[in-house]
Amino acid sequence: MSKAKPEYTVQKHRTLWLSDLHLGSPGCKAKRLVRFLRQNDCEQLYLVGDIFDGWKLKSRFYWTPDHTRVIKAILAKARRGTKVYYLTGNHDDFMRQFVKSKLRLGRVRVMHELVHTAADGRKLLVQHGDQYDAVVRNLPGLAYAGDFAYEALLALSDRMARLQDRFGIARGFSVSAFLKTGVKGLVQYLSGFDDAVYYQCRRRGLNGVVCGHTHHAEARQIRNGVMSYNCGDWVESCSALAEDAHGHIRVIHALPDRPKIVPIKARKPVAVPAPQRLRPAAANEVQSAA
Repeated sequence: MSKAKPEYTVQKHRTLWLSDLHLGSPGCKAKRLVRFLRQNDCEQLYLVGDIFDGWKLKSRFYWTPDHTRVIKAILAKARRGTKVYYLTGNHDDFMRQFVKSKLRLGRVRVMHELVHTAADGRKLLVQHGDQYDAVVRNLPGLAYAGDFAYEALLALSDRMARLQDRFGIARGFSVSAFLKTGVKGLVQYLSGFDDAVYYQCRRRGLNGVVCGHTHHAEARQIRNGVMSYNCGDWVESCSALAEDAHGHIRVIHALPDRPKIVPIKARKPVAVPAPQRLRPAAANEVQSAA
């Protein structure tokens, strides 16, 4: 008796980046994420921070069978040969204490950051991105308050969406997503995000960064060929970054009302001038991934 064929086509990628899953929070779109993980396969999978929402789990424990299925789907990929890297974020900063001891979750490697070598030879620094957030670094109390307000707006947006679906009203834009993107964008501008990324890439001879944290998926050039990529999130946008066999990186959406793949114009690799003097990196500062 032959096995039943799956009802979906599995997309093959060289690399996938996902961030801000927020497992353990009511806002996590875990069911949609499980489907996405089953429909997309890759050689390398980067979990770019805030995979667990430690802030929510501390105040009120929330976990569903779909959250468990997400973990199982990730571990299944690792068992089948996918290289899985877990980059710590600010919501799962409790994981950072295990980096020094080189903890592994099964075959999943846990670290603060690492350098990804794209198929076209570009070097991209992968880290969560809260390192560039002035509010998280200097005003943690305000960051907690902002997260609480965002959660309240998210719950309100979800209720409004359910009412719109019930009465057949077309959905409008998300207030919570609009405010979060606007506030994070303002913080990035005021804290000099682009300048910090550009300086770090020039100093270390890198071609760009891949981050999460802002919940806003994008691929843009900062200047002089230095790129800034963002994975988005799995609370509202349900997005990820994908690299093909030629090194082209694009944004993938898993929302039913959006195109499945939004291509980003491919850019030829731009050689970043090596700095005149490079500080020798500490042994545990950064790791390289093939």
